[in-house]
Amino acid sequence: MTRIRLKTKISAGVLFLFAMLLLVGLMGYIYLDKVNRAAAAILEDNYESVEYAGTMLRAAEHWNGSDSVRRQFVSALEKQEKNVTEPGEAAFTKVLRADYEAFAAGDAARLPAIREHISGIMDVNLKAIVSKQEKTRKTAEKALLYIALVSGLCFLIGIVFVYNFPGYIANPIRELTEGIRQIADKKYEQRLHFRSGDEFGELAEAFNTMARKLDEYEHSNLARILFEKQRAEAVIGSLKDATIGLDNKNIILFANAGALQLLNIPENGLVGKPADEAARHNDLLRYLLHDQNPAPVKIVSEGKENFFLRESTNIIHNHVVIGHIIVLRNITAFKEQDLAKTHFIATISHELKTPLAATDLSLKLLGDERTGPLSSGQHELLDSIREDNRRMIRMVSELLDFSRVESGNIGLQVQAVPPADILQYALQTVARQAAGKEVDIRTEIPGTTTPVLADAEKSAWVLVNLLTNAIRYSPPKSEVELTVEEEEKMWRFGVRDRGKGIDAGFREKIFERFFRVPEAEGGKGTGLGLAIAREFIEAQGGSIGVESEPGKGSYFWFRLPKA
Repeated sequence: MTRIRLKTKISAGVLFLFAMLLLVGLMGYIYLDKVNRAAAAILEDNYESVEYAGTMLRAAEHWNGSDSVRRQFVSALEKQEKNVTEPGEAAFTKVLRADYEAFAAGDAARLPAIREHISGIMDVNLKAIVSKQEKTRKTAEKALLYIALVSGLCFLIGIVFVYNFPGYIANPIRELTEGIRQIADKKYEQRLHFRSGDEFGELAEAFNTMARKLDEYEHSNLARILFEKQRAEAVIGSLKDATIGLDNKNIILFANAGALQLLNIPENGLVGKPADEAARHNDLLRYLLHDQNPAPVKIVSEGKENFFLRESTNIIHNHVVIGHIIVLRNITAFKEQDLAKTHFIATISHELKTPLAATDLSLKLLGDERTGPLSSGQHELLDSIREDNRRMIRMVSELLDFSRVESGNIGLQVQAVPPADILQYALQTVARQAAGKEVDIRTEIPGTTTPVLADAEKSAWVLVNLLTNAIRYSPPKSEVELTVEEEEKMWRFGVRDRGKGIDAGFREKIFERFFRVPEAEGGKGTGLGLAIAREFIEAQGGSIGVESEPGKGSYFWFRLPKA
């Protein structure tokens, strides 16, 4: 069977419409040409003869024998003799010529006959004009009738063509679209039934073949897929950590027993539902879906406080994210151990601080000459013991601050404070240390009175810590800059030294707990000062950082909001 291509059908339809237009135009041209030729014949054959007869008649009525009248008559007669077209017109013209010649020879009695012959010529041509005009009118009416009939027929055929032909193209496309939707919904029994022998027929055959193959594949793999699904559900159900799975459309695919218990939602009220809809009346699920805070979350379950760490992992297949998994990892045991560690540090630090303070007082009394003179060697030993004791006191103080930070008991008293007050307190605290190392502290304080919103004591402690480090790592007789700069919404406090600087590999870790720059010159620290400083500043809504290059010193800064 020969298939007619869709392109051929469209071309044939367009050519058909074009042929109908051409037919209407050709008929109109033929009949208009007939009417035009008939009108031209009337003008050429009859109207001119009437005009010649009228000229001769006027000359005969005003005959005075003059040469001009004679020439006028003879000229019209000669033209009439050349334009004889109607029956009987030749006889009148011939007799008119004979009578005129006799009249011109002097027979005046011929004048009435001449007039009669001229009237005969006019009468013959006028009758011919009326006859031809009637014939032309009938021809025009016939042309209008034929053109109207053909135009109406073409119009009806065109309407039928325009109404049906777009459907011939659009209907198969619409059926194909619906079929694709059915296949997308895994209704593989869907088939297309196009009877045309063109591309649409080939498309229907290809679609039906695809649907049949998909149906076969679906049924051949259904048992294996169900088995894999059951095994995956068993694995997920055996997980100890609460686990929730979602697809790329945020539909909940699964939730194990731990997750259902924590959420207090039955499985049929969660699985298969849009996550936002399920979270509408569940605060915990809403937190898991939208809150990106990495801090542990506390959940009271069965009358006991439990701590969980939220972890989210994307499911990637063929480099495309097809869903994600949310896991609530139970860290209650680690949290309890961490809390016990914090309490232990706080207890030990508190217990050590009292005897260390008593030891420091005893060393002061031993150094007083009123208790008895000491030799130079004893003074050196006493100074060494005093320095070690003060270092121990400082270390214990930092451990206490550290334990307070970890337990969340910082106890901030945020209020509007002039920046100059914080600077002055810090300068007074480190003045003796700077003088002992012959380090000059240059201060720049702006004249503005806009206060800073901060805990004055904690902020001054941070500034003292930065100044102490700057003095410790600066060479003797050098300079340390202490600056305060006003920004758009923040105050920026900065300390710049002329020390050795910090390598780029250590700048990211310098605010971590217990980290110290290797081979750093200066006193022996615990590595807690900058970590505590960061906690104090961030707790006040600020930020802290460092800029440093080896050999060019360091610039430590922190920002606090304006009041």
